[in-house]
Amino acid sequence: MDVLVFMIPIALFLGTMGLAAFLWALRSGQYDDIDGAEYRVLMDD
Repeated sequence: MDVLVFMIPIALFLGTMGLAAFLWALRSGQYDDIDGAEYRVLMDD
């Protein structure tokens, strides 16, 4: 039972950090052009 005192805050902290990283990626434009990336690989400049 003593382990839960440490594990619950750690899990909440890691979940919050994961959510913050996802929101940062969303706001910085990481998911803007999903369809164009697959065609950009095939084009030769």
